[in-house]
Amino acid sequence: MKLCIVAGESSGDLHGSHLMKGILDLDPQCEIMYWGGELMDRVYTERKGVSGLVEHYRKGAVMGFVDVVRNAGALLRKLGECTRKVASYAPDCLILIDYPGFNLRVAERIHRLGIPVFYYIAPKVWASRERRLSTLRESVDRLFIVFPFEKKYFDSKGMPYIYEGNPLLDSVPLRTVSPEEGKAFFERASLEPCRYVALLPGSRKDEVSRMIPPLRSFVSLMGAIPQYCDMHFIVAGAPGREKEEYASLLECDPSRIHLLYGETPSILSHAEAGIINSGTASLEACLIGTPQVVGYATSPLNYLLAKSIIKVERVSLVNLILGRGAVKELLQEHLTGENLLGEVRRILEDREYRETMERDYSTVRELLGGSGASGRIAKSMMEELGKVKAEKQ
Repeated sequence: MKLCIVAGESSGDLHGSHLMKGILDLDPQCEIMYWGGELMDRVYTERKGVSGLVEHYRKGAVMGFVDVVRNAGALLRKLGECTRKVASYAPDCLILIDYPGFNLRVAERIHRLGIPVFYYIAPKVWASRERRLSTLRESVDRLFIVFPFEKKYFDSKGMPYIYEGNPLLDSVPLRTVSPEEGKAFFERASLEPCRYVALLPGSRKDEVSRMIPPLRSFVSLMGAIPQYCDMHFIVAGAPGREKEEYASLLECDPSRIHLLYGETPSILSHAEAGIINSGTASLEACLIGTPQVVGYATSPLNYLLAKSIIKVERVSLVNLILGRGAVKELLQEHLTGENLLGEVRRILEDREYRETMERDYSTVRELLGGSGASGRIAKSMMEELGKVKAEKQ
């Protein structure tokens, strides 16, 4: 069997790596050509002894309306290149992971060639751009969703889907306070054991650049409070982001702000609180059990455009899954150092507030189902591929 997988950002690379494991467990002879990152490439090269990576996602990841317009020429070229390479490879199936701005266009082109198209992690049409439903109906043979609240939406639209749970439960450990594991983490990080707040400013360049100013302000304000004079701050560096992009944050208090790569689950596990950019990381913090405040900001133009089309009141996946505000969201002009400080202090100082959040986290884990979703999804994809091939004959 030959497959193509396209993942356009770090979360897609993570889920793609687990999906790839499941597929190769079922069919060790399967050949896969993929657009992704280090995680997918590591899985495939370890299993097959050769890389199938066509291009790293960081070369093309953009976000927001303005970024898309600014990079339109480059994106169109990448779309053409991706389409030609998939067509030339002639896979048994193309699996697209999230990243709808690019992947839906790939789906349209590849489906016309008669190649089966599976979409994994549905576009958030329940939040905005509902017109994308027509593309899903016309150009996607099977849709795999990962959030329980999506079932009601797609049922209401008469859109078939497959739900096998959420794959993030396969990727993150529950929060640990084990002294041995904490010691091992600090040793790996070359740090003395300390109290700290985890800072996750995002994975894309624009996200990071807009999160850093309020984080700088927060660090300065918290550092001036006597009871937190021993508090440190650990920044989870995102794959593809260079140290220089965090420089202005690191330089505001070099002795207490530390940048680590490849340790996000451990950073969250041992933190007393987390400031998390909206996205998959917020759900990751929830599943691990780290009390958090969510922050997000984009350009004024992007924000105005988004407000005109987004239909949901919340941005955090935690709050969307629960249908209410379990974690505080500080968006756009509300994302300030003062507001971040107030919320982090509430997490640290208000035991009842923190315990309520932790109970809400338990509810989220129950709603998402148990671990093993990636393997179930891989198995379902292989079964559905057989059905699709029969349908096309």
